[in-house]
Amino acid sequence: MRFAWKRFVRLAATAAVGLCLGTGTPAQTGSTDEGKRKVKSKVAPAYPELAKRMSVSGKVKIEVVITPDGRVKSTRVIGGHPLLVQACQDAVKEWKFAAAPEETTQIVEFEFSAGGN
Repeated sequence: MRFAWKRFVRLAATAAVGLCLGTGTPAQTGSTDEGKRKVKSKVAPAYPELAKRMSVSGKVKIEVVITPDGRVKSTRVIGGHPLLVQACQDAVKEWKFAAAPEETTQIVEFEFSAGGN
């Protein structure tokens, strides 16, 4: 039990440091569900430096609430590595979507590759 607790504390500290770091190379992809509102402009998330050094890769899913005029109202993490999620949230908050008659919600998925640029 003691070993598990130490491991948890170490992981939490690593995640906290990762959320504070920022620049790097962009993630490989960012996509939205088919049949949802079109993206008019995207900002690619920065690959956090700590995540690169640790060779962290994988997918991050963010739920995005979009206002009728196409701005991002709010985001919520659905899944992904703690070292990667903040970069994705920060990036998707800058996205602009096509206008629609009402507020909509959709899932945006990003993929980070440790071997890629």
